[in-house]
Amino acid sequence: MFTKKTNLDHLKIIHITNLNIRFAGRLQFNTSNRLSNGFIRLGHNVINISDRDFLHFNKSSLNLNSTRNLNHLLIETHKNFKADLIVFGHADSINSETLIELKKIHNVKMCQWFLDPLIINGPDYKKNLNRITKLDDHLDCSFLTTSPDALNFKLKNPYFIPNPSDPSFEIGSAYKHKEINDVFFAMSHGVHRGYLKHGKFDKREIFLKKLRSLCDNVKFDFYGFDNIQPIWGDDFLNNIINSSMALNLSRGKPIKYYSSDRIAQMMGNGLLTFIDKKTCYSDFFNKNELVTYKNIYDLADKIKFYKKNKKLRLKIARNGQKKYNKYFNSNIVANYIIRKSFNLKTKNKFLFEL
Repeated sequence: MFTKKTNLDHLKIIHITNLNIRFAGRLQFNTSNRLSNGFIRLGHNVINISDRDFLHFNKSSLNLNSTRNLNHLLIETHKNFKADLIVFGHADSINSETLIELKKIHNVKMCQWFLDPLIINGPDYKKNLNRITKLDDHLDCSFLTTSPDALNFKLKNPYFIPNPSDPSFEIGSAYKHKEINDVFFAMSHGVHRGYLKHGKFDKREIFLKKLRSLCDNVKFDFYGFDNIQPIWGDDFLNNIINSSMALNLSRGKPIKYYSSDRIAQMMGNGLLTFIDKKTCYSDFFNKNELVTYKNIYDLADKIKFYKKNKKLRLKIARNGQKKYNKYFNSNIVANYIIRKSFNLKTKNKFLFEL
C-alpha cells in the first residue's frame, strides 16, 4: 500500500551509484548517468550521490572514516529529502545497518541494479555474488543484466533489465556514414584503469586473434589488446561510427541475456551487431535486427557475408538501432525499475519482461 503522500508521477528518488566524476568525462556514457537521465525525463526529482567519487575525494591519511561518512551522508540526505525510492547501483560501501536506518526515517522503497557478470566459474564470480547478495534482504527488487533464471543462486525479487541506450548519448548512425572499417570491438583491462596493464591477459584475445586470421580482406578496428590502448569518451563515439559492423563479445562464457553495456552503444549507434547465440538475444531481436553466431567459424563466415552484402547489412543495422532505441532506452528501463519497485501493474508488458 502507498501513503497518500506518494506521488507516483513525480517521485523523489535518491540514486546512489558511481557517476565517475573523478575521471573527467572519460566514462561519460556510463549506465549510472543513463538511468538518472531516464528518471528525470519521466518527471521525477532525482538526487544523485556518486559513492565512489565521494570515497575517492575524501580518502586520506587524515580521514580514515570516508565509508562511515558516506553512509551518514545517505542517511542525512534521506532525512532532508524523504525519498520515495532509493536506487543503489553497485553501491558496495553502503551497509545493511544504513538500510535499516533509512526505513526507520521513512518507509521508502529500495532497489538495486547490477551490471557485472554473474557466471559461475566466470570473471569475479565470488566477488560479484557477494556484492549483489549483500543488501538483498532489505531491498524490494534487484535488477540484473543477466536473466534471473540463469543464476545458480536466489534473490528475493530479481528482474532482468537490458543495458539502456540513451537519446543524449547514442546520437550516431553508422549506416549513414561511408565506413572506414568493417568490424569494431573495444575492451580494456578495467574501465577505471583506462590503459593496458603490463602482463595482464584477457582470454578474449585468443578469440579475437583467431577471428582475424579467419577473415582475409576484412578491416578490423580493435582496441584494448596487442599494445593498442583502449579508447574512451568522445574518441570512442568518433571511432565507433567509422565501422559498419561490431562484435559484442563479453567476458566469460555466454549466459542467458548477459551482455556488457557495449551492446547499447553498438546497436544504439547503428552498427550491424554480432552476438553469441547462447545469450538468447534472439528472444528480443530477429535476424533482420541482430546477427547471432554459433561459434567463431560461423561468425567469420557471417562477417565476410555481410561485408559483401551492403544493402542487407545497412538494413539490419538500421532496424536494430530503431528497435533497441525504442524499447531498450533509458526512459523505458527507468520506468520498469519504478513500476516493479512499487509493484505496479502495466497494461502492456515490456519487450524485455520475462
